[in-house]
Amino acid sequence: MPVDVIYKTSATATGGGRDGHARSDDGAVDVNLVVPKEMGGPGGVGANPEKLFAAGYSACFLGAMRAVSSKVGVKVPADATVNAEVGFGPRSEGGYGITADLTITLPGVDRADAQKLVETAHQVCPYSNATRNNLDVGLTIV
Repeated sequence: MPVDVIYKTSATATGGGRDGHARSDDGAVDVNLVVPKEMGGPGGVGANPEKLFAAGYSACFLGAMRAVSSKVGVKVPADATVNAEVGFGPRSEGGYGITADLTITLPGVDRADAQKLVETAHQVCPYSNATRNNLDVGLTIV
């Protein structure tokens, strides 16, 4: 499906990949990458692709809820949050895959309204669209 691109950015990874460094073209993102102990690495202070994906997905989904709020008639509270938990592991078909579970907190929003808002945001969020039919994304409203 074609995309009418209105914004582009880039980042470059150096070093060993998961145990190297990544920097965006403008320097706004500049992170050391560390392999977690659970994946056989040293762990410690640093990011990894899953942390970066979780940060991006949670921010994007919160933005998508704000973008569709007037369309569905549900105001997103100022203290709303989206937590993205991203998992990594081997796939039964071979190779590796990721999982994603979003926990959405909408204080003071009626349950039915929250469900309508979340479902609509899930249809427009670029991360949701990119992952659709590639991995199951869990959506939990608390």
